[in-house]
Amino acid sequence: MKRIMTKEEWKDVLQLSSHTPCLVLKYSMTCFSSISALKEFKALETMLPKYVVIVQKDREVSKMIEKELEVRHESPQFLILQGGKGVWQATHYKIKQLLLSEAISMYVK
Repeated sequence: MKRIMTKEEWKDVLQLSSHTPCLVLKYSMTCFSSISALKEFKALETMLPKYVVIVQKDREVSKMIEKELEVRHESPQFLILQGGKGVWQATHYKIKQLLLSEAISMYVK
């Protein structure tokens, strides 16, 4: 799992997703549901690259994700990227290993 801290790193991840599906979790360090989501995300077993964005520290990256993927900002927010775009998302207490695994099975080709 790698943290995305700059706009350039975000662009690299988005570009990577054009040929390799990627998973991104945006979360807050001060929100209980975010901490729970982070634990679920860390425990998720997958071969796909996993990235995190800490919204308080990486606000510009978070805003860029919202704009480029045309998704409403939520925290926590889990995104599946594929083909250079977001193909699925979950927020708050819906971020559970089982649901994420099912979504990956359904949406990642």
